Amino acid sequence: MKEVRFFYVPDAATAAELPEEEAQHACRVLRMEPGDDMMLMDGEGVFYRAVVSEATKKRCLYRIEEALPQQRQWTPRLHLAMAPTKNMDRTEWFAEKATEIGFDELTFLKCKFSERTVIKNERIEKILVSAMKQSHKAWKPVLNEMTDFKAFVAEMAKEESEMFPHPAKMKKFICHCYEEETLGEKIPLKDALKAGEDALVLVGPEGDFSVEEVRLAESLGFQSVSLGESRLRTETAALVAVHIMNLINQ
Repeated sequence: MKEVRFFYVPDAATAAELPEEEAQHACRVLRMEPGDDMMLMDGEGVFYRAVVSEATKKRCLYRIEEALPQQRQWTPRLHLAMAPTKNMDRTEWFAEKATEIGFDELTFLKCKFSERTVIKNERIEKILVSAMKQSHKAWKPVLNEMTDFKAFVAEMAKEESEMFPHPAKMKKFICHCYEEETLGEKIPLKDALKAGEDALVLVGPEGDFSVEEVRLAESLGFQSVSLGESRLRTETAALVAVHIMNLINQ
């Protein structure tokens, strides 16, 4: 039985052909021909069973046979914000694996101890799309532009008060490695987060958040949490946070 191939087409319901890059992969690499089955995904929760109607070297037209709305594996919105690593391979690895596990939104933070202050979203976007197709995820994570830590936590506190005033539904957490003697008590994320709650988790750079950054976040409603006893690298900590959020909500 021939394997059905998945393609990312954001406007699949209204378009009649694959985007250029997807078309070249379908026609030049996979050598798809008229009559071949394919599965389209719009990244917004719908798969489309389709058939190739025309294929050339540069274009691949299709005909939709059936729309297949997918059921979410988790109901709340899961948002991870992290300081990207100096070595981009590690950040790209995180983006791929987190998408395979499942989450909704990714923001890169510019912190006091950040080793990387510039990031190319185009490359990360391609990784998110590729991981979404490989893992057959119906939703593509939203990728935000890199933002300053202080501006981000202030904006999140503002949005929360506007969106969920009676009472706030979104839970906001900041992961750090400081001992209780320095910044007070913190509990494991797995115990702090409850199923069904929208969650935002912050993960800092290799040098951790600064004490001032943690205190600022706490003053704006973020709860300090830990990810266990092990000392984790940035990308590992971020992936553990995504996994915890996902598991609690499945």
